[in-house]
Amino acid sequence: MRADILTIFPGFFRGPLDHGITRRASEMGLVKIHVHDLREFTHDKHRSVDDRPFGGGEGMVLKPEPLFECLESLDLASREDRVAGRVRQSVVLLSAQGQRFNQKVAASLAALDRIVLICGRYEGVDERVADFLADRELSIGDYVLSGGEMAAAVIIEAVARLLPGAVGNEASTRQESFTADARAKIEGSDGADSTCGSGGLLDYPHYTRPAEFRGMAVPEVLISGNHEEIRRWRRQRALEKTLRNRPDLLDGATLSPDDGKVLNRIKKDRGHSLEQDS
Repeated sequence: MRADILTIFPGFFRGPLDHGITRRASEMGLVKIHVHDLREFTHDKHRSVDDRPFGGGEGMVLKPEPLFECLESLDLASREDRVAGRVRQSVVLLSAQGQRFNQKVAASLAALDRIVLICGRYEGVDERVADFLADRELSIGDYVLSGGEMAAAVIIEAVARLLPGAVGNEASTRQESFTADARAKIEGSDGADSTCGSGGLLDYPHYTRPAEFRGMAVPEVLISGNHEEIRRWRRQRALEKTLRNRPDLLDGATLSPDDGKVLNRIKKDRGHSLEQDS
């Protein structure tokens, strides 16, 4: 895969992309990341990339000229071919007005040959960029950042780790939080370490050595050696954590009849607890 980042702060990416799985994927040749300085595509002595918006208002807006010229230099397929899916490429505008980025979107981007990330800035980007240049707009959350650089780093990290070979144990990426693989057991594994694809739930709790730390003990089931009991315990804990921290995820999660029974029991127990507290 090739990833191109269009930004006015190219130096920002010398840190976030030089560590962890992103660096590993780059060194292995799984992803080639190119950062492009939009100021190199300006034609005035001040190298201006922004201007005040028509109609008035506070703040500055990124101008269309540098963005269009930069993208046109990248030898991409036409927007029509990209949108129609005739090529495995996508141009993404990072914007607070965009679709919410999630694991499903990350997986769709990881299946492409090339992605281009346009880092929005200031009060926004000239709307002609969204209408005629980008294929889609993405947002990493309902909050405001000064620009799209941090969002681009997040997306590159999330996508790179899904590329085959980027993560040492590829099965682990299929059983993480927000992953919609609901298989109870990863194929080819007989142990309890690959116990349950999250099916869209939050991850189950993890424990490591020592088995007892400052009076806090690891749950006995995890050291029992009973793989089926471990699977059941982990699934229940994942359901509990999701219900407690992100109940909205349950609407789109893959749930079995047994999951439903567990959730009903948790809700019933929680109801008793609330009554006692009151």
